[in-house]
Amino acid sequence: MEALFYVVPLLMIGAAVFMLTRVLRRAREVRGAWGSGLTAEARCLRTYTTAGGGESMVSTTLHHVYEFTTRDGRSVRFEESNGPATVVEGDIVTVHYVAERPERATAHAPAHGKLAAESGCLLAFLGVFITGCVIFMVVVHASFSAVDGFLP
Repeated sequence: MEALFYVVPLLMIGAAVFMLTRVLRRAREVRGAWGSGLTAEARCLRTYTTAGGGESMVSTTLHHVYEFTTRDGRSVRFEESNGPATVVEGDIVTVHYVAERPERATAHAPAHGKLAAESGCLLAFLGVFITGCVIFMVVVHASFSAVDGFLP
């Protein structure tokens, strides 16, 4: 039974660390695409939304599917979430990409401060969440140790 108080927080910490790595990786990809200087005109092929959440709160995410041709003539199709709602199927947008990985392009306009703020807030939240899990495990361990000390 005591193991449950360690296993569940460790699983939650593992999920938070996974999300941390995803946030950092995508921020690095977007920052690299903006900094590469390579741009192309892309056509929005499709837009769709996904919904998530529970009974009391539902969130929707807007996704766009874009296609563009790189400077070396390669046709690339990629999907990006949280794009502007004003972009609809058939629109032409400017995308930024890195020559080595054009499939990780972005149609978001360069906004380094916004990217840093969004990533920083998510990292801070996940850091507090992980810290809370660790504190919970320390308190539970201390409680079990105190109880064990009073048993005959």
